[in-house]
Amino acid sequence: MPELSDLAAALPPGVLVTDPDAMEPYRGDRANDPAVGMPLAVVRATCTEDVQATVRYAAARGIPLVPRGAGSGLSGGSSAVDGAIVVSLERMRAIEIDPVVRMATVQPGALNAEVKDAAAAHGLWYPPDPSSFEFCSIGGNVATNAGGLCCVKYGVTTDYVLGMTVVLADGRAVRLGGPRLKDVAGLSLTKLFVGSEGTLGIVTEAVLRLVPAQRTPTTLVATFPTLTGATQAVLDITRTMRPSMLEFMDAVAIGAVEDETRMGLDRDAAALLVVQSDEPAALAAEQIAAVEAYCAANGATECYATDDPDEGEAFVAARRMAIPAVEKRGSLLLEDVGVPLPRLGDLVTGIAGIAAHHDLVISVIAHAGDGNTHPLIVFDPADPASRARADAAYGEIMHLAIELGGTITGEHGVGRLKRPWLGDYLGEDVLELNQRIKRALDPQGILNPGAGL
Repeated sequence: MPELSDLAAALPPGVLVTDPDAMEPYRGDRANDPAVGMPLAVVRATCTEDVQATVRYAAARGIPLVPRGAGSGLSGGSSAVDGAIVVSLERMRAIEIDPVVRMATVQPGALNAEVKDAAAAHGLWYPPDPSSFEFCSIGGNVATNAGGLCCVKYGVTTDYVLGMTVVLADGRAVRLGGPRLKDVAGLSLTKLFVGSEGTLGIVTEAVLRLVPAQRTPTTLVATFPTLTGATQAVLDITRTMRPSMLEFMDAVAIGAVEDETRMGLDRDAAALLVVQSDEPAALAAEQIAAVEAYCAANGATECYATDDPDEGEAFVAARRMAIPAVEKRGSLLLEDVGVPLPRLGDLVTGIAGIAAHHDLVISVIAHAGDGNTHPLIVFDPADPASRARADAAYGEIMHLAIELGGTITGEHGVGRLKRPWLGDYLGEDVLELNQRIKRALDPQGILNPGAGL
């Protein structure tokens, strides 16, 4: 085992953790990767310099490094590796808002919700909006290029990252981009690091673009007796407008959420759409009326519209709780496949077929407006046959998405769980190009090995 006294001496007291019990919470993320390892140590960094000291120590000895944010990831991107040093960024929480230039300078441990609150105090808004916004960190959002419920209109994390400080594999800290809205000097390295899952460097600060506060949205909820009716309504809506939210829940999710909320959701419905418009009042009313017409034309059994902010938020909260609600029915394998919008119906019905073939419950929730779905495969962890069927279905859903011209991950990242399918998705030449970039920036391969690339 490497001698850790040199690392301890380079760090402030209390930053280095080696006790196995204390390290246990840092071994995995919400993906519940069964192959998590036992780290050599955990570094609870407090600043960029702590990260640099750790990377230099590891680089000199060829020790793997696993960067970690809030541990809310759903693809095993921060699963510990045996003998690695886990670099936790949870204690780096500083947020500075510049209301004049509408930007936030944020350390990676700050939660998405904290950035939203800090921006709101100045009448501003940070749009990227994962369902886990209350407990996911900005560092993790940057690492996976997280999206969320508002991205159908407002885009994903990369659209708001203007710059960053990143610690490279040799311990150097570099500043990329910055507080400038237009800058084309040199290659777009900032964008290269967004979504790289800690495989190219460790982000220790991000400069984020803010926008004026969102108007109070008008909300419509529509229930459908068929999956095809709901997915066709999505296509009709997006063909003529860009709502600020367009979310989908299937029957399993509806029932699971209703079990938790008792808010009167229709358990007999095959699908439910939650649609919002945040345009000015008159235009929002016009858009929602058009949405209602599209839903009715596609067989919706009920449409309910409201401009009451509390009522609207209740429906959004119901959509956000779908994953933990379904999780109460068994262990989950969570997917994140996306397809071009015209193939959304083929994906949803195809997943239903896979579920039937393997005698599994697979719930589908989706950021339907941009074709990004989250199939939730429910299985019994105590039953090896159930786990085997779930694993088979997981791979088949991945291949189905690829066949439909889609992607194996829209916003959760490849992590470790999806890596076996990365080559099938990218193709041989693009995969080799990705690996060439990885080798150029991390020649020892010590940054988050086994994840992403």
